[in-house]
Amino acid sequence: MKKIIITLGDPYGIGPEVTFKALKKLNAKDAAFTLIGDVDAFKKSGALEGNISYINITSNYPAPQKREPSKRGGEISFKAVEKAIALTEELKADALITAPISKEAWQSAGVKYMGHTEILRERAGNPGALMMFRSGRLCCGLVTEHYALKDLSEAITKERIKEAAKTLAAQIAPEALIEISALNPHCGDGGKIGSEEIKTIIPAVRELQEAGINAAGPYPVDALWLRHINAKNDAVLMMYHDAALLGLKLAAKEPVIHITAGLKFLRLSPAHGTAFDIAGQNAANESSMLAAIEYALQRKQ
Repeated sequence: MKKIIITLGDPYGIGPEVTFKALKKLNAKDAAFTLIGDVDAFKKSGALEGNISYINITSNYPAPQKREPSKRGGEISFKAVEKAIALTEELKADALITAPISKEAWQSAGVKYMGHTEILRERAGNPGALMMFRSGRLCCGLVTEHYALKDLSEAITKERIKEAAKTLAAQIAPEALIEISALNPHCGDGGKIGSEEIKTIIPAVRELQEAGINAAGPYPVDALWLRHINAKNDAVLMMYHDAALLGLKLAAKEPVIHITAGLKFLRLSPAHGTAFDIAGQNAANESSMLAAIEYALQRKQ
């Protein structure tokens, strides 16, 4: 029986609702689910049958007057993630799935981490863990994540590109073709509008090939997304956040899921935020959370 641990996210966002709706749709009698977070917020959606256990997380901060980032929501959602990481390793669970948190709420509650990825890297054993996304056969990874554009040139290094490409290939298949994007428009036009391709990306691709990784590039971002949509490669590696997410969300025909690859365990999440504006209205779409849970249940270890 597979063991799946799910954190409920910010209790004032849509995390409890999409988790409830997704589990309600599943016919997963061969799985055991442990839900961690504000259990009362989750149970407001109704009752569920099946192998489900609950770990309630509380806070002494007062509840916010409306659904918005708050110290209470930040503390509850952060403590849930801390508990989940420890429990996932202790139980040797098959996957950890995290509902959306608010970075603003974490900050207001004094949390030192920007988000899930940072704490997972520190506590689950791999500082080079990769942020990647899937939607059906579409698959992309990120060399950098939440960086200001002005900081990208310094953040993108040859070693960072190589590590990201290797982790992405390991997540898919050893022979997977990983095609790598440029940073600048037109691949820098031979250095006229940026030298990162010449100095960093091309050498990284060459060294990946020499190491036996089926890598190619760099390609301009727009051309690379067209190649991926037309199945010319198995996955794409983008230099920064929006180059990955814009193309993916426009091209995706199936729900998008977020994967943190390279950890001690499989970590998944829906590819959306807390949506405080619609929380509590029974209006949230659970398809991404459902896809994340189904991926965990179907994946062979």
